[in-house]
Amino acid sequence: MEGDASLPLTSTHTRNLASCGFHDKMHKKEWRTNKKMKKKIIFVGVFVWGAVVMMSALAAISAEPVVSNDPKQQIEAAQRQLQIEHRYLHLPVRNGAPKQRMKFVVDDHTVRDFEIELADETPDFWVFSDVSPFLRQTLTIHMDSLPANSQGLASIAQADVIPGAEELYQEKYRPQFHFTSRRGWNNDPNGLVYFDGEYHLYYQHNPYGWNWGNMHWGHAVSPDLVHWNELPIALYPRQFGDWCFSGGAVVDWENTAGFKSGDEDVIVASYTSTGRGECIAYSNDRGRTFTDYEGNPVVKHRGRDPKIIWYAPGKHWVMAVYDELEDSRGIAFYTSVDLKNWARQSRIVEYYECPEIFELPVDGNETNKKWVVYAADGEYAIGSFDGKTFTKESGKHRFNYGNCFYASQTYSDIPPEDGRRIQIAWGRIGHRDMPFNQMMNFPVELTLRTTDEGIRMFAQPVKEIEILHRKDHVRENVILQPGENPLAGIKGDLFDIRVEWEIADAVECGLFVRGIPITYDVGKQELTCLDKIAPLKVEKRKITLQVLVDRMSIEIFANDGGIYMPIGVIPDDGDHSLGIFSKGGITKVNSLKVYELNSAWKY
Repeated sequence: MEGDASLPLTSTHTRNLASCGFHDKMHKKEWRTNKKMKKKIIFVGVFVWGAVVMMSALAAISAEPVVSNDPKQQIEAAQRQLQIEHRYLHLPVRNGAPKQRMKFVVDDHTVRDFEIELADETPDFWVFSDVSPFLRQTLTIHMDSLPANSQGLASIAQADVIPGAEELYQEKYRPQFHFTSRRGWNNDPNGLVYFDGEYHLYYQHNPYGWNWGNMHWGHAVSPDLVHWNELPIALYPRQFGDWCFSGGAVVDWENTAGFKSGDEDVIVASYTSTGRGECIAYSNDRGRTFTDYEGNPVVKHRGRDPKIIWYAPGKHWVMAVYDELEDSRGIAFYTSVDLKNWARQSRIVEYYECPEIFELPVDGNETNKKWVVYAADGEYAIGSFDGKTFTKESGKHRFNYGNCFYASQTYSDIPPEDGRRIQIAWGRIGHRDMPFNQMMNFPVELTLRTTDEGIRMFAQPVKEIEILHRKDHVRENVILQPGENPLAGIKGDLFDIRVEWEIADAVECGLFVRGIPITYDVGKQELTCLDKIAPLKVEKRKITLQVLVDRMSIEIFANDGGIYMPIGVIPDDGDHSLGIFSKGGITKVNSLKVYELNSAWKY
């Protein structure tokens, strides 16, 4: 094609435009017009990504330049029209640039409305917007204001693949077995639900920038909690400022809401609309697309983050939702038989954001179950729940001892034959030089176990981590002397390490992971990584560690998950070593298994 893919840009001032190609390397080239004459620039790009071959052409039309003594002069209501011929629009972003309001308008209807740090010249990276619903239609891009010398609007391009696709998941700091969005920001996991062989991971997402904002629900699915396939955005804001905040999802097996329209059972998402209240949306296509319930909001109060569960004994739904009063923060419980009409039942205090409630057997005994309640920080209470009121028996107990954990959620509708309670948390770490920001912690299985201190919750990596095991290094019954390192020579950046120490007369023992020490102080009975410290008791003269190592994180599980310490850290680029050590005396290493890991991404 030539020319028709891009119609003229118009504004209150016309000015020179630039045309650019389809992927990162092409975007970085500068294509300039002659400022003294009108001129059309045509660029034809051909490249191959995987099995995709794309040919496309862009045309940009320039007009006489504006003469201004103020290069920062703002242009009001700049706009550009495009005939949509490809799936994606590529948008240039420069971190720290002034935020600009951008709208996509089709047939006089605003179909996208967001803020973006639009790059005036060379971008830091490119984001994308899926415009496939508007193929073969005219889409107008509106800007509230734009610097007079900006080339950002002119450089927006169409393509059938996302920007930088040829390097996706190979970026220097991209986690290799933790979920990250292809582009932009992610935070809270939302709508964790299992249905028809897929684990759904919805999440808070800014698709248009590196920082928080423009809250949508991103979406990915996995058959095994390890290999994720990112799908199109699931929930878009209705309008600018009415963002889609956190919530949950369930399968309405009995069609209690009456949303079912075909053979597929319905997934119902609950979320906070910042302009309306607690809302629901439903999907009849396996969670790919959602329809907003016309009767929204279903609950209106001062709060957010609704999590819905099915309470089988009462045959009704329960909504646990963060709730603010003038003098307290807490969790309110509502009930419903149809997901549409809700009655407030009770409230508990001293919880903040992203509530969760579920039932677990104690020590695997299905006849002895307890309910667990927690909020965003993961500190949990154990007690009973009658479908309306939670009665605390112990807690709150600390769950997370790391620096990389917030707003966790557990999966709904795990099949009974599996029966696990699986949790994913937001891993709060990013890198400024990357086109994505933040990650999800590796999924963990939660259990309740009896300890000397009472019933406590344990967390261990889901067994599916073993799918990535590539090469193992096994040592057993090693008497570890100070200064010795049986792991010398093993190098890499992705590991699953499992070790059992039997404490002898050592003062300290531990691991070095890419130069970062994980240290157990025998006298203090404390486990330390960076500036984080967790109490860890020796049990029968033994301690155990499992450590998952990725490019931006070290997740530590001590004594079978009694201590959970997810650490966000970016190790030294030049240090890929491993070490095990004993200080002040000997330590017996009963078992040491180091598994090198494959990447979960296919590239």
